[in-house]
Amino acid sequence: MYQRIQSNVRKTWLLIFVFVLITVAMGFVFGYMTDTGPIGPGIAVVIAVGLSWGSYFNSDKIALRASHAVAADPMRYKQLHNVVEGMAIASGMAKPRVYVVEDEAPNAFATGRDPEHAAIAVTTGLLQKMDRDELEGVIAHEMSHIQNRDILVMTIAVTLVGVIVLLADWLLRAMWWGGMSRNRDSGSNLGGIVAIFGLVLMIVAPLIAQLMHFAVSRRREFLADADAVNFTRNPAGLISALNTLKDDQTVVRYASRATAHMWIEEPNALQAQGGGPGVKTRRSGAWLNRLFATHPPLDERIEALESMTFGYSSRADTTPAPPPPPAQA
Repeated sequence: MYQRIQSNVRKTWLLIFVFVLITVAMGFVFGYMTDTGPIGPGIAVVIAVGLSWGSYFNSDKIALRASHAVAADPMRYKQLHNVVEGMAIASGMAKPRVYVVEDEAPNAFATGRDPEHAAIAVTTGLLQKMDRDELEGVIAHEMSHIQNRDILVMTIAVTLVGVIVLLADWLLRAMWWGGMSRNRDSGSNLGGIVAIFGLVLMIVAPLIAQLMHFAVSRRREFLADADAVNFTRNPAGLISALNTLKDDQTVVRYASRATAHMWIEEPNALQAQGGGPGVKTRRSGAWLNRLFATHPPLDERIEALESMTFGYSSRADTTPAPPPPPAQA
């Protein structure tokens, strides 16, 4: 499991690097086609940085508003606040703001640009259907996302997807309105090659960017599960929580495809996993659904956590055994 963690970290940043390369490549092609030279890549970088910066500072407000989250009253949701405070201490971070989403589907998410501006939101359905150990596992998972700056990583990924889609649209317009006339008139072979490359990039790049975004999201979920166990020292709690999510069939009302990566379980898991929640099917096309999923299948996450149970005892196992009866004379 821990080797997988290191591998996931490397692959995540590699995917982000590929994101940037695609963005710069599309900017270069756009600059070549419109006779603006290096201005094209410069525009692409400026747009990407600008949008990422804006999203970075407003991601928490957008996420909380989109999910209809409200601040959790400390008296009404006392156990929730206690668990969040306990996991904050275990992770060595400040206690994040706590929110509740009125929804019968069990789910939760974390948001915020850094640990000092973080927030955790849970649905009322999760509070009703999970015991304290399960709740601790879920909150620890979300605390890991905050500690690992996953919100930053995913904000950059989502923003770059948008930039790539925008540049693809610009390339289409540049070709349509004769942006490559200079190269065509000069008879340059390079111009023709760039035109073909630009056409392929315009069609393929948005799809590749979206797939990479989903791949980054899936890898961060495995990392958060592993870190949650380090915080709680109780893998059974998170395993039980994921099983509860797997068995539940309700859907989060206010979730969307744009915010699906934030939740502990993909809100549209029925479609993503090709059947009922947590159920792997053999129907044709199921692998394609998984490719476009923001989360790995719950069964795989549970299996990975079960490999970490060695060395940990359940809470029940830590109860002291009664003393032996006195020896008879």
